[in-house]
Amino acid sequence: MAEDRVIEDYFNEIAAVVSTSQIIQSHEVAFDKRDAHIGAIRGDLALVDESRLHLREYVNLEADPVRLKYAYHYQDAEGNFIFRYDNTPHYPELPNSPHHKHEQTEATVKPSNAPTLKEVLAEIELRLK
Repeated sequence: MAEDRVIEDYFNEIAAVVSTSQIIQSHEVAFDKRDAHIGAIRGDLALVDESRLHLREYVNLEADPVRLKYAYHYQDAEGNFIFRYDNTPHYPELPNSPHHKHEQTEATVKPSNAPTLKEVLAEIELRLK
């Protein structure tokens, strides 16, 4: 179970990650509070090389895991797919299902852990160097 936090605390954590990232040039992030512990986040982050990270999370701070649904979709400046992490349960045969990562093409799928937004941004930052 998650510690006793309210959804605004989680939203503030996400906002801090976005506002302090050195690779984000501009961003639009929407926070939708459903109740004291449940909320949704949608975001479009424009990065310094004109690539983009689209994100969405559905969070319940009283659940385990906290992020019930998530997707982090990364594409280059021309809109070409680079990778996406998500937990849609359409690959039950993978270890650590439903968590997985699409790489190079939508059809190229490999197991992954459930990364945080901060971890995804760190991965992208390594690619940009």
